[in-house]
Amino acid sequence: MKNLQLVDLSTQYQKIENEINEAVINVIKSTAFINGPEVKNFQNDFENYLNVKHVIPCANGTDALQIALMALGLEPGDEVITPSFTYIATAEVIGLLRLTPVFVDVDEDTFCIDPNSVREAISNKTKAIIPVHLYGHCAPMKEMLEISEEFGIPLIEDTAQGIGSDYIFPDGSSKKAGTMGAIGCTSFFPSKNLGCYGDGGAIMTNDDNLAKIIRMVSNHGQSKRYYHDVIGVNSRLDSIQAAILRVKLPHLDSYLKARQDAAAYYNSAFEKCDKIITPVVRDFTTHGFHQYTMKLVNTDREALMAKLDAEGIPSNIYYPLPIHLQKAFVGSFKLRVSLNVTEQLMKSVLSLPIHTEMDDEQLSFISNGVLNNIL
Repeated sequence: MKNLQLVDLSTQYQKIENEINEAVINVIKSTAFINGPEVKNFQNDFENYLNVKHVIPCANGTDALQIALMALGLEPGDEVITPSFTYIATAEVIGLLRLTPVFVDVDEDTFCIDPNSVREAISNKTKAIIPVHLYGHCAPMKEMLEISEEFGIPLIEDTAQGIGSDYIFPDGSSKKAGTMGAIGCTSFFPSKNLGCYGDGGAIMTNDDNLAKIIRMVSNHGQSKRYYHDVIGVNSRLDSIQAAILRVKLPHLDSYLKARQDAAAYYNSAFEKCDKIITPVVRDFTTHGFHQYTMKLVNTDREALMAKLDAEGIPSNIYYPLPIHLQKAFVGSFKLRVSLNVTEQLMKSVLSLPIHTEMDDEQLSFISNGVLNNIL
């Protein structure tokens, strides 16, 4: 058995090596490295996959979030509600724009934003809400959209971990994660469910006017060359990465299926262990399992991780310190609600390897390693 990794990008590449190499070489031969035809082609392909009117590719997922906030015309001091239990980028862009983050709690089972916590945190200064589709599980978008409409506050979906997941509404209709709010943002970091071989990101919207503004903001604020209507940034997806993503996009659904199958194996293996709570999947969503994150009960997590590491089994904690406890945010945020669930999760979650190339031998070895070493 090969060495275990949290994410195995090498084996995934080997299966599509010829297609990837050809796509990259074609871009190099064309010398259309910036805003070349492959960027537009990927944009069109991604719009079709997501069934969304506008995809605006950009340099990375963090830029996507920042550009989304800039496009909404927020001003310093405006408040943005977001979970504290997420990756730092979600709140980092709020701070960079001198906006005020307002942290809310998450659901203890899905780890996604709690709508009741959001309602408690809204003030007359709230100008945006960023729900996060954490680990690949959709946030409760029906409730979040109702809050958005009731208070007139736009939603920016952080879909960096949730691309490809489906949200199912009560009437049976469904939409892709990232296409329901005013703006959706995603990352193509290599380890993501749809990842390139460098940095990359995209912004999604069905609003024609917002799309126009987003395009300007992401391109130095210019509506046409050398005419700058707003202060913008320079954030582009390069043509080589776009070409790689075009090759990988048709495989995305099969990649998600492979992750779901691996998660199902883990769930079955841990079903009778009273020290493990396996991931919960609500009936309103499919789960992309960007991470397989379980909760440990009455267990020495660090000791377990050390024992797993000694056996060659990697594991990780996403996330050991919520954003409201990070040194960088001390004194810069509003806290209007209890974050008890968030502070419990930081002590109990543990993520195991999950990726598109896992086989039963690997899954059995990992599962048995966990069960044999859990304290």
